[in-house]
Amino acid sequence: MDFNNVLKRIRPDEKGMFAVVSAFLKQLNGEIKKKKLKATAIAGGSIAKGTFLKGDHDVDIFIRFDKKYPNEKLSNLAESCLKKWKYERIHGSRDYFNIKIEGLKYEIIPVYDISTTNEAVNITDCSPLHAEWVLNQIAKKPKLRDDIRLTKAFCKAAEVYGAESHIRGFSGHMVDILTIYYGGFEEFLKGASSWKEKQVIDYFDIYKGRTLEMLNKSKIESPLIVVDPIDPGRNASASINKEKFDLFISQAQEFLKHPSEEFFVKKKFSITDIKKKYKNYKVIALDITPFSGKSDIVGSKVVKVLEYLRGELARHDFALIDSNWSWPDEKMAVMWIVVDKKDLEKTMEWEGPPVANKKNVEKFKQKHKKTYVKDEKIYATVQREYVNAEKLAAYLIKQHYVKEKVKKITLA
Repeated sequence: MDFNNVLKRIRPDEKGMFAVVSAFLKQLNGEIKKKKLKATAIAGGSIAKGTFLKGDHDVDIFIRFDKKYPNEKLSNLAESCLKKWKYERIHGSRDYFNIKIEGLKYEIIPVYDISTTNEAVNITDCSPLHAEWVLNQIAKKPKLRDDIRLTKAFCKAAEVYGAESHIRGFSGHMVDILTIYYGGFEEFLKGASSWKEKQVIDYFDIYKGRTLEMLNKSKIESPLIVVDPIDPGRNASASINKEKFDLFISQAQEFLKHPSEEFFVKKKFSITDIKKKYKNYKVIALDITPFSGKSDIVGSKVVKVLEYLRGELARHDFALIDSNWSWPDEKMAVMWIVVDKKDLEKTMEWEGPPVANKKNVEKFKQKHKKTYVKDEKIYATVQREYVNAEKLAAYLIKQHYVKEKVKKITLA
């Protein structure tokens, strides 16, 4: 397939973007100089690597501090340089900051100025080293820059992009490593199409085929293990879950069978399309207004609501066909759960203890008026609390567990 049309659509105005970011960095470094701090602000992430996509609005900026400053003071020192802008402080293992200017969202991250991962105090200290590694690989093979763009656009369209806990997909760092490891976008898809669970990617062959034996067990719980070329003790794909792993493999296989530009276009979400897809089933749709805050935390709460609803519906014997949620904008999310169209029977068989257990059989009989024996156990026929899945969902969304996790939730 000729990727020129796709690249024309996803390549940004690099000079324009670099000019805007450079202007911001100049101002920020001016503020750092005024404070007489031994630190420098640099671009990070896809901006530093030149792999960002058209329409990307998130810009990573690292303030690299000299190691003479105490770790616990780095965030406050960074904050002292941001007073001329309106910013938001985000709490984390080391606090960082968000600044929105002219449509761009700058993430200002304080890190130590280090040259090896052994010097890192916080995992974010290694991020500039990741960018340097990618740039070195691109220098050897310039084609990789656009291949990384293609991989990123493909993952975004497939909805498997993002390491956040409410997504648990492919991080930007993973996309870089995997595209570089396989030598290009199409080569990556060909390799991924035959992945098996616990697939290991070890760029430098550090563990000589013994990665699963030698890495700490806590590092190999994900279905994909990508040895970080910068920090070999780390699994760069620890965030990915089985769902996103399987979905990516499926999409890779489909693309290789029927290559198309459509694989690089994220489809606009529509609950109508979900209902069409599952026209022979019942689709329970829910409109959600999330709380404001850090997207990772807010999104995780929505995921917990979905897990709770799924669990309770299954506990009440409703057969779950599919479920998911979409977050098209910060103010609104949509969740759906697909179940059988038919309501459940009004009564159900309730299993009791073995007839040999006379004490518990007697208790069972006291609780249930009509009982019978089958296969050496006592049973009763009882009324179901809920026979309609939508009515159960309507009850569940009023519970405290749900209300404390989302601002508002209603049946659509």
